[in-house]
Amino acid sequence: MSILYLLIPISLLVMGIAIAVFLWAIRSGQYEDLEGPAHRILMDDDDPRIPRKPELKDEDE
Repeated sequence: MSILYLLIPISLLVMGIAIAVFLWAIRSGQYEDLEGPAHRILMDDDDPRIPRKPELKDEDE
């Protein structure tokens, strides 16, 4: 029974830290754009990953 005198304050402290982190996440905008990353994966990148060889120009012209 005496362990409850230790566990209850520790659990309240952990709960307070969790609430503080959650409020920080809300205020810093972590939950503003929930659909953006899901749509961004469907977009095609314009930059090719494999670099192309430079095109040779005709010198006869």
